[in-house]
Amino acid sequence: MRRYQLDALVATSPVNITYFSDYHCWIDPVFKEYMMQPGGSSDRMQSYAVFPLEGKPALVVDPVFAVNVTDSWVQDLHTGGKPGLDQSMSPTAASELDHRLRDVFQKSEPNATSTDALVNILKTRALTDARIGLEMEGLPARTNAAIREALPKATFLDCTSLIRLIRMVKSAEELSRLTRSAQIAEDAAEKSLSLARVGVPIDELVQQYRASVAEQGAEFEHFAFSVRGWGIATEPSYVLTDEDFLYIDFGCIYKHYYSDAGVTLATGPLPAAIAERYAALQECVEAGVSAIRPGVRASAIQSAMKEILSQRGIDVSFPHGHGIGLELRDYPILVPDNQLRIRDDCVDEQSDLLLEANMAVNLEAPLFMPGLGGLQIEQTFVVTESGCRPLITQNRQQPFMPNSTSPGRST
Repeated sequence: MRRYQLDALVATSPVNITYFSDYHCWIDPVFKEYMMQPGGSSDRMQSYAVFPLEGKPALVVDPVFAVNVTDSWVQDLHTGGKPGLDQSMSPTAASELDHRLRDVFQKSEPNATSTDALVNILKTRALTDARIGLEMEGLPARTNAAIREALPKATFLDCTSLIRLIRMVKSAEELSRLTRSAQIAEDAAEKSLSLARVGVPIDELVQQYRASVAEQGAEFEHFAFSVRGWGIATEPSYVLTDEDFLYIDFGCIYKHYYSDAGVTLATGPLPAAIAERYAALQECVEAGVSAIRPGVRASAIQSAMKEILSQRGIDVSFPHGHGIGLELRDYPILVPDNQLRIRDDCVDEQSDLLLEANMAVNLEAPLFMPGLGGLQIEQTFVVTESGCRPLITQNRQQPFMPNSTSPGRST
């Protein structure tokens, strides 16, 4: 913020509001204006997180969902609009929670909307003539105009890309959540894939994965698979045969942080030609791991992976990588340099970003062979000061084969 002379950042999207406050409400990303006002727009119900350069952060949410903020580290809570609660009677023994929310609603009474609440926060913080980074992606034009009209002396700068770049480097708490998310997914996948047998519908594996993730306190995010090598699927009902080797990709969400990993499921030993291709994918990922270190461009990692496959005569696979965090794919994206820019009113950077310590990145190498099967290796790593380390133990030396004691079983 000092680098770009910003006095405050204002997050407007659900994911970045969570980043700055740890507040999350399941309905925020999906609830649209027309769902309460027929004929209305498809704009989301608007909330805000305010992160000032000096002073404590603030949060604006819908009053009905304010109770979700009670575990947030943000104490300065505001709401916009009437709470729609019958407060004509007082509890005989009011709790600390009761007192806090009543105080929030009372101080928020002047706010007809969440945008009114945001404007009042900025006025109270003496930011009426400040330089303010405002996340613009998804912010309705009418809301953007209302904010600027209410604070004509302030300078508002689009900081959408800046926030994405800030989120690349993970804090210790973020890495802790990512680690737990990855471990839950890995354990659930092993439990699920252990059920694989000839004649078993893959639906049973998916349901076991869902149940195991839930038992460990996380949310199901995805469990994808290949059907005889014809790309990536989640919907078809497929019954396993004795000749299957399948691309499997899975993930979950723990305390808002994503995991994403992949293995190859085999119902029997791989044919020699397929085993050679799997070994090439493994070598490909190892080359990517060896290339990861601070100061290296994202494209260099993909180039190292691609070079290995080219040497092994495999040119149809697209090995690559991506960051992971509050979204399934955070920056950096480890793909060939596309010559694009990551820019907004604050930043203007090459899309081929430099790696930094404490980034969490995935490397993945898939291969689809129509009519035969699919292969997949995907693992997560943390960039260190001198290279990288695995986020968790993810053994991909061999495909996962049920009832096998080989090192290919994921741990």
